Parts: sequence; structure tokens; C-alpha cells
Amino acid sequence: MLSFVVRRLLYSVVVLVAASFLVFTFVSVSGDPLGQLNIVPNLSEQSRQNVIDRKHLDDPVPVRYGYWVQDAVTNEFGTTLLGDRPILPDLWRVMKNTLQLVLVAEVLAILIAVGIGVYSARRQYSAFDYTATTFSFLGLATPVFWLALMLQVLVVQIYEKTGHRIFPISSLNSVDPGSGIHFAIDRAHHLVLPVVVLMVASVASYSRYMRASMLEVVNSDYVRTARAKGLSESRVTMKHAFRNALIPLVTLVALSFGNLLGGAIVVETIFSLDGMGLYFYNALLANDPYPVMAWLMIVATMIIVFNLFADIAYGYLDPRVRYD
Repeated sequence: MLSFVVRRLLYSVVVLVAASFLVFTFVSVSGDPLGQLNIVPNLSEQSRQNVIDRKHLDDPVPVRYGYWVQDAVTNEFGTTLLGDRPILPDLWRVMKNTLQLVLVAEVLAILIAVGIGVYSARRQYSAFDYTATTFSFLGLATPVFWLALMLQVLVVQIYEKTGHRIFPISSLNSVDPGSGIHFAIDRAHHLVLPVVVLMVASVASYSRYMRASMLEVVNSDYVRTARAKGLSESRVTMKHAFRNALIPLVTLVALSFGNLLGGAIVVETIFSLDGMGLYFYNALLANDPYPVMAWLMIVATMIIVFNLFADIAYGYLDPRVRYD
């Protein structure tokens, strides 16, 4: 296992290098930093030339890529195009907020989806199975932005009719959230609606995969053998079928992490959450390529790490998998 992890880490370095070049090339070709400088009011020619010299904007793309990589490695992704603002401190701040949102939503979605999928498989064609299937299709068909807006409208309507604000509809914390446990409770209260929005599509997708995987596993030879030995149905399900049924779900969860971050962009923008999604959106509006490229590299690194965790989980869930 250790040699496998080392090999994957070495492969990941190669993938990150290739991703960094593609990101820089695409952003450089699609954007025009000099054009952004031209529309800044009251920017003197000397200040404009200082920005060009500092960012090497008049050099060829491969040369600029080398300077950008040097900044990313030695200078924490450097600074923004205008204002000379360090990029990485802001990214670290918003990344912690986004990870709170995404990880909570993902963990809850997995727990709920696994429960629904296992029970639907054990009660195939029952009323619960049909109901779960219907809501799964609705969840997959519901746009993230529409659900977020509808939940905001619903909370506002309840507040106007009752005078009670059951959940906040924007920001991560109150004006005075306090500290310690009070801060944690206030943060959790503000994240209820965003977490629900991110969970819906994940629960719908994961539960369908879990149901299909369980139905395939419970009809396998070793499960029938376990039943023939006289084991209880609950023991057969949890001890013999459940573990192998998780393997396809692990693959789906790892591959869906990028989609989850994409959904976080929409959710954080609608709910005005100070996270990576809103940071990316504001960087795009500012037409500043350097925060955008740093954001893309952080996301690429996170996706590679999650896929590595998925590969390690395979070896734990399936003893037939041997990496060494």
C-alpha cells in the first residue's frame, strides 16, 4: 500500500504540472490583462508599465508561465494584477469556509443516501422504494440555483407571515456571533440552507447507485451461501453485502467532488457566503487572471487528493484489491 501511495503521489505531481500549464495557457489566451489595465480610470502610464514589468505581461506565454510557477511555489501564488494584494491568504480563508460547507453536505448526503439505498434494495418495489425513486428523479432534475432561490423565498414568506426567521438566507455568521460554542452554533444555523441545497442532488444520485449496487450484490453467490448457512438477513446484508456494495459509491463520490465544488460556486454566490465559489465569481468579474488561476490549481489539487483517498478506500473495502 505504501508503494502504491508513493507512486500515486508521483503521478499526481506530473498531473499537476500538466494542469498548471493548461490552466495558465487557457486563461492567458482567453483573457487580456492589458485590456483590463486600459479600462482602469486614472491609471498613469508609469503605473501601467510597472504592472506590465512586475507581471511580465509583454513576454511570451512560456516565459510568463515560468514566472507564474515561480511565484506559485516561492511566493504563495504572488499577488493580484492590480493593488498588489497577496492571493494565497485570501484563498486559505475562503477555502476553510468552503470545506466546512462541502464536507458537511457530502458526509450527510452519503449517510442519508446509503440508508435510503440499502433500505430500498431490501424492500424492492415497495411503497418506500417507489417514493425514494420518485424523489431521486426530482432531486436530479432540480437546478441548484432554482432550489436555492426557492428556499430563500420560502424562508422570507414564513418570516413575513409569522415574524420568525427560521434560517438565515445570507452570510456565514451573524453580526455578533460570539465565540466558542456560540460561534459554532451560529455558523451551523447559517449553513443549514446551503447544505440542504448541495445535498439534494448528491442524495438523489448516491441513493440510486447504492440501491443498484446492493441489488447486484445480494444476488451474488457468496451472499446466497451466507443465507444458506442460516445467518439472519440483517447480518447477511451488513456483514457480507454492504461492504462490497460501497465500492461503486466510493468511485462516484470521488468523481463527484469536482461537481460539488461547481455547485458551491452557485450556492455561495446566491447565499453570499465568503467561500471559494464567491471568490472565484468575484475574480471573474474583476477580470483578474491570477486569482482565477490560483483557484483552479487549488481545486485541481483537492480533486487529485480525493481520488487518492478513493483508491486507498478500495483496498480497505475489497480485500481482492492489492496495490503492492
